[in-house]
Amino acid sequence: MLIKDLYKAKKPVRSFEIFPPKKDADEESIVGAIEEIAALQPDFISVTYSAGGSGGSGKTAELAQMIEQKYGIASIAHLTCINAEKSKIDAVLQELKNKGVHNILALRGDLPPGVAKESVVKCPYENASDLLQRIAAEGSFCAGGACYPEGHMDSENLSQDIDFLKFKQDCGAEFLISQLFFDNERFLMFLNKARQAGVEIPISAGIMPIFSRSQIERMIFMCGVSLPAEVVKFVHKYEGNPEDLRKAGLEFAIAQARYLINEGVDGVHIYTMNKPAAARKIFESI
Repeated sequence: MLIKDLYKAKKPVRSFEIFPPKKDADEESIVGAIEEIAALQPDFISVTYSAGGSGGSGKTAELAQMIEQKYGIASIAHLTCINAEKSKIDAVLQELKNKGVHNILALRGDLPPGVAKESVVKCPYENASDLLQRIAAEGSFCAGGACYPEGHMDSENLSQDIDFLKFKQDCGAEFLISQLFFDNERFLMFLNKARQAGVEIPISAGIMPIFSRSQIERMIFMCGVSLPAEVVKFVHKYEGNPEDLRKAGLEFAIAQARYLINEGVDGVHIYTMNKPAAARKIFESI
């Protein structure tokens, strides 16, 4: 099923993100995680293009195909264009088409570790909007993009970022999935501004449960997200007790999702970190 049709059929759309294994030896564990997540019957599951920014993954299309064919659940394959030659993008699009994967999340992506900016491969698709136009030209895919409730790290301000979102829509994006955030009011403010700017396509709220202090610190510097006082307090309170911190993080994610659903968001997208038990807890609670 095309993702745009899911948003037309129901509200909220409930979905998960998983990432491919970094090593072939870990493939069995991700297959097991997908089986547990698929048992929850989400509306769709997205598969990232790499594990933790480690670069393109040859497993993305394979896992997306398995989700569709084995479990009958719509899948989205992430596709990034940074440091990729045109021939590579063309080959991935053909592979997805051959495997029957028709939904793509088009992203610029981040440079893989160890790759300097001056050595980046020149590609005609320099950003997500370029990639969206390339995907739209195929005519057989439903493409979406990312959005950033507090602005992308490279944007000058949120208003500029929302202008880029409108351009993504004009370039063919048919839905958006937000970067993780922890402040619901900031997300709702962003959503209101996006609608006022003419961004009409569905927007799912991206929620990541908190599992550790190091995870939070990494997200702050990688994504520029802000932390409500409530989060700072429970991370500080439980940082010496991993189990209680995990529990508090899950409770916060559940409260986030419930609040947003009550506010009428188009969808809730859970960043599972390949942890099916946490995904199940959140999903059953909402």
